[in-house]
Amino acid sequence: MNTKRITVLLADDHALVREGLRALLEREDDIAVIGEAHNGREAVQMTKKLMPAVVVMDIAMPLLNGLEATRQILEAIPSARIVILSANGDEEYVKKLIGLGAVGYLVKHTSALALSKAIRKANAGKTFFGPAISKR
Repeated sequence: MNTKRITVLLADDHALVREGLRALLEREDDIAVIGEAHNGREAVQMTKKLMPAVVVMDIAMPLLNGLEATRQILEAIPSARIVILSANGDEEYVKKLIGLGAVGYLVKHTSALALSKAIRKANAGKTFFGPAISKR
């Protein structure tokens, strides 16, 4: 296969969630997980260092939450594509993160298929919102 793989950074404070996401995404031929951050501050640092095509970001993380990490990443790297994957589907969070420049938002009870689709859409410069979010 000669297609370039979509590089992804996973940012979530739960190791089990990161490991599960990595296992799911590594089944995809066109997606490569190149790093894992366990807090928002680390997500900002790793994004600047690794320059992933897409960052999959949780909201509730220590040291720096996903909202502030998203703001800092997009301030430093405006071309970054951030997909939020959170247990919180609160409309205010969704609005804030879209306002900051996130290109996707999924709640954690979504399917693996939706996550890989969101990553592909984000990489292509498009937006993607999971079914629970897009119904609004």
